[in-house]
Amino acid sequence: MVYATLALEKPITTYRLNKMKQAGEKFVTIALYDAHMAAMAERCGVEVVLVGDSLGMTVLGFDSTIPVTMEHMIYHVEAVKRGNHKSLIIGDMPFMTYATPEQALHNAGRLMQAGAQMVKLEGGLWLCPTVEQLAQRGIPVCGHLGLTPQSVHKLGGFRVQGRSDQQAKQLLDEALALAAAGADLLVLECVPAALAQSISQVLSIPVIGIGAGAGTDAQVLVINDILGLTEHPPSFSKNFLREAGDIPGAMQQFVRDVKSGVFPSAEQSFN
Repeated sequence: MVYATLALEKPITTYRLNKMKQAGEKFVTIALYDAHMAAMAERCGVEVVLVGDSLGMTVLGFDSTIPVTMEHMIYHVEAVKRGNHKSLIIGDMPFMTYATPEQALHNAGRLMQAGAQMVKLEGGLWLCPTVEQLAQRGIPVCGHLGLTPQSVHKLGGFRVQGRSDQQAKQLLDEALALAAAGADLLVLECVPAALAQSISQVLSIPVIGIGAGAGTDAQVLVINDILGLTEHPPSFSKNFLREAGDIPGAMQQFVRDVKSGVFPSAEQSFN
């Protein structure tokens, strides 16, 4: 393996990610859930590790992220932190654990104490007071707009968001508001590529895309999709294991393809 050519040399910080955005240098995010994969991600040069509530479906066998609890998240954040000491670790806040600013402060503190260096929350304008309070208290925040899986029942399924002019304007307004409230990163999921690119260009904070085209500052995929373990993978994903032949090679190829702009292709994006 050619770990040495990719391995992270220093711990990744929000300052470093902002410098990468300013320089037009893509960074890589992988959603994963255990110490072994976390250690491999560090050796493969993955700047950001997301301990996502997607573990509800990929690890725990639920049909959505909604049943995931704080105890689930803390358990997996602790495991990932034990395996990885240089990637920036983001912990997802589960469904209904940040319905009020007070609740968010309490639960975000628990995730940070477990080893997360940033928390991720799904939502737009209603979330801005919470983001502001978290930021004021030294808790870095990653916002999440577009397809927000915790709202899947309200959205009517896993559907592309932002295709109408009204929806596109709303997403842009919400992205700007979250950044103004103090968010450090933003995930855009399943939005048209042109819209995601324009939001990325307008925002001063880095934007991570998933099913959002190649114009964002970073890309994220779930490790199960990278390794071809998902029975019905989303159209925006790719099985990197098929070409690479082994797990470290698949992770390294994902890193290279994101940084070179090969991934995602037009076929893995939405219009």
